Amino acid sequence: MKLTEVINLESNPISDPDYRKKCKETLERDGAIVIEDFITAQALNQIRLEGEAKQNLAFYTKQQHNIYISDADPSYPEDHIRNKLVNSSKGCINDEQIAADSALRTLYDSEVFRDFLQEILNEQGLYSYDDEYSSINLHYASEGQELGWHFDNSSFATTLLIQKPEGGGEFQYVRDVRDADRGEMNFSGVEKVLSGETKPNMLTIEPGALVLFRGRNAIHRVTPTQGDTTRMMVVLAYNNKPGVALSASARKTFYGK
Repeated sequence: MKLTEVINLESNPISDPDYRKKCKETLERDGAIVIEDFITAQALNQIRLEGEAKQNLAFYTKQQHNIYISDADPSYPEDHIRNKLVNSSKGCINDEQIAADSALRTLYDSEVFRDFLQEILNEQGLYSYDDEYSSINLHYASEGQELGWHFDNSSFATTLLIQKPEGGGEFQYVRDVRDADRGEMNFSGVEKVLSGETKPNMLTIEPGALVLFRGRNAIHRVTPTQGDTTRMMVVLAYNNKPGVALSASARKTFYGK
């Protein structure tokens, strides 16, 4: 597909300096930006149909992890918020399973789109993963599946919502809970989020929307899916350095390969 068939360029002129400036200001102010109707109805339908056709190929994981997506720290008690375990479960098809003529490939490989992201995210360069699995992933969340509270290790995330569930599947977040670069973990602030004392913000996302989110210092989760309609979301993963690949153990964990 041509890029003009994938991106709604009339309403989202991603090469226009003023449009880029507006998007960048929103992301810097809010820590997130939702660009509604970013992809065309044609592209959205093609991706959804590809997702439905390949759902049987998905690798499903159900795991417990701590909020920091890291090994437990034995210097804290097992029930301390640093080591507290939450649940995450999802299915995933990986880059090598995405069709060569998929709208997702057209979008991901587009230099125009990558240049747009680079400017909005204030990165010097954006590069594909140097392995065959990680660059484009399509995630499935069926009834009861969720992503538990966590911080991202990467500085940004780029996603597309393809299909909404009948209920649940809400993206909730609280900004600036920690300062990872300074090693300020703010355990008490994290406790307040998990106990419900701090009320999270919620992103309203409709199918076809592009979401850019800074999750390194913002704690976030996706609530359990409700109903028979599977939530489908695409992660477009880039690195700010070339030649980066997931470790063998990470590939085994995420993709079963």
